[in-house]
Amino acid sequence: MLLQNLIQDLTVLQLHGNVEREVRALTYHSGQVSEGSLFVAIKGTQSDGHDFIQQAIDRGTQIVVVEKPLAPMPGITIVEVANTRAALAQLSNRFFGFPSHSLTVIGITGTNGKTTTTYLLESILAACGLKVGVIGTVDVRYPGYVQPASVTTPESLDLQRTLREMVDAGVTHVVLEATSHALDMHRVDGTRFAVGLFTNLSQDHLDYHGTMGEYFAAKSRLFSHILQEEGESPALAVINTDDLWCEKLFTLINGPLLRFGLSAEAEIRAEQVRCDFSGIQALIRTPRGELEVHSPLLGRLNLYNLLAATAVAVGLDLPLESIASGQKALARVPGRLENIPNDVGVHVVVDYAHTPDALEKALDSLRELHSGRIICVFGCGGDRDRTKRPLMGEAAAQRADLVVITSDNPRTEVPEAIMADIEAGVRAQGLPFLSSLAQCGGNCKGGYTLLVDRSEAIHMAIDYAGAGDVIYIGGKGHENYQILGNKRIDFDDRIVAGEALKQRRERGRGAKVKK
Repeated sequence: MLLQNLIQDLTVLQLHGNVEREVRALTYHSGQVSEGSLFVAIKGTQSDGHDFIQQAIDRGTQIVVVEKPLAPMPGITIVEVANTRAALAQLSNRFFGFPSHSLTVIGITGTNGKTTTTYLLESILAACGLKVGVIGTVDVRYPGYVQPASVTTPESLDLQRTLREMVDAGVTHVVLEATSHALDMHRVDGTRFAVGLFTNLSQDHLDYHGTMGEYFAAKSRLFSHILQEEGESPALAVINTDDLWCEKLFTLINGPLLRFGLSAEAEIRAEQVRCDFSGIQALIRTPRGELEVHSPLLGRLNLYNLLAATAVAVGLDLPLESIASGQKALARVPGRLENIPNDVGVHVVVDYAHTPDALEKALDSLRELHSGRIICVFGCGGDRDRTKRPLMGEAAAQRADLVVITSDNPRTEVPEAIMADIEAGVRAQGLPFLSSLAQCGGNCKGGYTLLVDRSEAIHMAIDYAGAGDVIYIGGKGHENYQILGNKRIDFDDRIVAGEALKQRRERGRGAKVKK
């Protein structure tokens, strides 16, 4: 594509050099530049592409897009814009032939529930006989292709390339997780969405956004700008009407709207709800009739995910019977209240919750299912929002009977320091400190302990648990690694829990009987 055609969507502040050059590839990484590449210098959180312009030129680029003024250079075309991230999205969209225009794209944003809802929608769409692609936290996948995700929402260039590959593979519908970072960084700009879904909003990522107001502003860009600007008419907005931020979000929507929740004003609402360890049963009322739901997913928090997926599917005019069968067909979501089967008489659940609200909802959901003890094993990630750590400690102390504070992904922080931040919230709730769970005795309720080694913490909880106890392992979910410093090591809560259960069974202990 000729550069003069490629940049026609950009507001160019300064232009130096020849615009009749052929562009064979786009890149924002100087190490990936080759002859014929256009290099876009974007600012990252740890580095700035403008510092690598000369390296890109040395590797063969003759075209650079910048947001910092750059003096003219012989043989180099310089395109200056106000925001190179926004420009990258526009360039990528045109370069790959506006792939979202050939797809039905569903964008999901919110603090919690995004991943589970993508799985539900994928199952529903497949039940309708449609060819589905998913871009999210766990992986990027479509029929014949699966690639683990490095980030939840890819950079705009990678996103548009993936959408083009999906179109070429015959995909018709795409379900996309849109994070607050991605929305703020213009990664999904230019994507034409058929539906935008808002799940909920609670404290997270304040290390990046600073305030809840800024966090909301980033999330709401999907509804205030992208849904209204990228299509021929505003796309459908699907909103959780039970969330505290919904009223503010409603004021930003200028187009069709569907609300879901448990309140009477929701067009998609659940009644006659029953939750147990076999799953969820409910009657869902919709503008097109009633729908009986039988889902293997656990807990009331997943009821909201079922309602969200139902609302999107109803908005897309999918058959009610296919919605029901698709929901029933999804047996599990990796690391989302995922039950670890065993025969030792305890319930072990692995979950991705890493915000106070997510932890509260997960433990509340388990409490509704179970009247016995809940043992909560969790930590918090390093180099992330520190203010949520004591709040998560409070949530665990209020809702679990026993708490094991351990390491998560400490990254470059000292694990013990992160655990101390969590412990402050636990102690504020009056829980006594235990040197180990064994100190608690066989029928103890109320206490916490610290064990920095996550594997040992999981083993201790499973070894200690009595008949019928629930062991909740929170924070990492589907992740199969642990980040220590700048290194990743193999680590999967589900595998570690399985090993601990196996060892307990082999010791012939079975489930301990509470005294």
